Amino acid sequence: MNKGTLHKIHTEHISPVSYKLKLADDEINLNDLIGKDLKLSYTGNIYCIDTGKKIKKSYGQGYSFESFMTLPECDQCIFKPELCHFAAGTCRDPEWGKSRCFKPHVIYISLTSGIKIGITRQTQVPTRWIDQGAVKAIKLCTVKDRFTSGLIEVEIAKELGDKTNWRNMLKNVYEDKDLKQVKHDVMTRYKALLEKYDAEIADDEVYHFEYPVLEYPQKISSLNFDKNPIIESKLIGIKGQYLIFESGVINIRKYQGYEVTLEY
Repeated sequence: MNKGTLHKIHTEHISPVSYKLKLADDEINLNDLIGKDLKLSYTGNIYCIDTGKKIKKSYGQGYSFESFMTLPECDQCIFKPELCHFAAGTCRDPEWGKSRCFKPHVIYISLTSGIKIGITRQTQVPTRWIDQGAVKAIKLCTVKDRFTSGLIEVEIAKELGDKTNWRNMLKNVYEDKDLKQVKHDVMTRYKALLEKYDAEIADDEVYHFEYPVLEYPQKISSLNFDKNPIIESKLIGIKGQYLIFESGVINIRKYQGYEVTLEY
């Protein structure tokens, strides 16, 4: 039996994607558990993933209320980069902002449940796409910082969208698209916007992702540790940050900081 607090599952871009879950000092190869009966039990304890302090409720996928309200990585501009307020002198942690937000960011087009536009730090390619369960992705361009990427994304999203239908993503339901063609169409329509922000157009490499799934569910049933603390079922796949059981699916990232035991 393994016991520890949940954190984002580590991924590696191989075929299929490799998933490893760390619980305390143990690193568990989840791919090896697919097809096996597991018992994943929530102990009732939650620990802030920032401070390690025991808390009654988590905010923002694993933080205490205090950390959620003060940490720069929990600020609204992380979710909406176009709202960056660094220039106003109100950044929660200017040094953190310089090390994270003032680095090259990639604007990309991915295919999850459909076509979407998105942004990520250059160092997060291709991890970001795997975490969202993308089937494939292509870089559109690179810009100097997060704020600039947000300004471009919010305009293109008016047409392409920037959300994933997570249920369809887990059912593997999507209409295939030629990402090179989509990219070139976007470059044509938004040429002035990309030039305005000195965007550096990326190469046309298309990244493809295969996930370790025995069978995609036809109907999605969401599992919730707060309502049902014990999951006892066969693991039939992993996609994005979701474990897919015969009994339903659970987003591990949502329950970061939750203490669990794993038996198999």
